[in-house]
Amino acid sequence: MERVVRWARARSPWILHLNTGGCNGCDIEVVAALTPRYDVERFGILLRGSPRHADIIVVTGPITVQMRERVKRIYDQTPEPKFVVAVGQCACSGGVFRNCYSVIGGVDKVMPVDIYIPGCPPKPEAIIYGIAQLIDRIAGGGIAWIYRSK
Repeated sequence: MERVVRWARARSPWILHLNTGGCNGCDIEVVAALTPRYDVERFGILLRGSPRHADIIVVTGPITVQMRERVKRIYDQTPEPKFVVAVGQCACSGGVFRNCYSVIGGVDKVMPVDIYIPGCPPKPEAIIYGIAQLIDRIAGGGIAWIYRSK
């Protein structure tokens, strides 16, 4: 039964795009990856507007003091098993905003991250590749939990 559940999760991952701030370069690339030009729907990936319907949280931008509690609340509202993808240098480490007074750092300061996609901004191909790697880990069963940052 578990094998069937893993197969179903790998065939229809629903993502939530969460922007925490920054320059919006990564947001444009994430939205570009969702367009028909790159056709991520061939992997079954659908964009959802609610964390209660999402499997994967795609985070762009650094975590600020103002967004820390909101991001944590959205993470808590997402049902298990949930996966987090940090897209862009700001989400991975804080990027160019790292030493600002209101920036805590990357996404891994607030919630565990499964996949890091570096770049400023990363290309849509890199975003698709990172999410495809996560889907492959989900299909393999349990491997994604080993790579958690916390």
